[in-house]
Amino acid sequence: MSDPANTISFQGMLGANSMIACRSAYPDMTPLPCRTFDDAFEAVENRDAALAMIPIDNSVAGRVADIHHLMPESGLHIVGEHFQRVNHQLLGVPGTKIEDLTHVHSHVHALNQCRNLIAEIGVEPVVHVDTAGAAEDIAAAGDKTQGAISSELAAELNGLDILRTDVEDAEHNTTRFVVMAREPNSPGPERDDLITTFVFGVRNIPAALYKAMGGFATNGVNMTKLESYVDGEFNVAQFYADVEGHPEQRPLKLALEELTFFTDQLHIMGTYPAHPFRRRGA
Repeated sequence: MSDPANTISFQGMLGANSMIACRSAYPDMTPLPCRTFDDAFEAVENRDAALAMIPIDNSVAGRVADIHHLMPESGLHIVGEHFQRVNHQLLGVPGTKIEDLTHVHSHVHALNQCRNLIAEIGVEPVVHVDTAGAAEDIAAAGDKTQGAISSELAAELNGLDILRTDVEDAEHNTTRFVVMAREPNSPGPERDDLITTFVFGVRNIPAALYKAMGGFATNGVNMTKLESYVDGEFNVAQFYADVEGHPEQRPLKLALEELTFFTDQLHIMGTYPAHPFRRRGA
């Protein structure tokens, strides 16, 4: 049995890209596979794991569906972030040739990231819960007409052949993950390399978002991410935001105070050090 204090949960099966992210960011921790994102959160809440590695968005396929709703409801706090370069491999059962394939199985994001390959070889995409699960399923079926897009690790774990390497459409194919824990672990406001993540909803009044964003502009706070989503009745817009700074630093403190005039809800998910990936191209 692994030590819960040294365990990190992720959504997916052994060999998933989220597991690779766990190994890359926390090589000394034991990855714990979970069927759903809720299960990954619950593993931390129930103290079966100390951390959860949760994908937020991908540079090619965009944001991960539902995660903006699930994170605030989890009760967990963001304590870090990780950027993982994603390399997809085309896999088949031993002895398969690419021309044998009629279908290719993977997670919807992986399929979207490999559209050029799918069009080139003329196969039918089949959506699975995760990339590693797709690899496991085709290995169990043993059918040479069925391929999978997954990781090199998944090929190794399931005894599959790699038919073509690095089949993603874009060389920059990168997924951003956040690391979540039961308790916040905010660095002090003295650091200048911090990111604060929060979710908020604007009041149903004209130009509410424009007015809400004004405080960040006038106080010189750099917003690196802003995404909207709606409530169950499509009435009230909710927003997920990443900004540079610490809530106790004067510019961000003033901006958040001004934001409260135009929102009926504000939930700070966490403040944490910016990953070195952000400095590339800066």
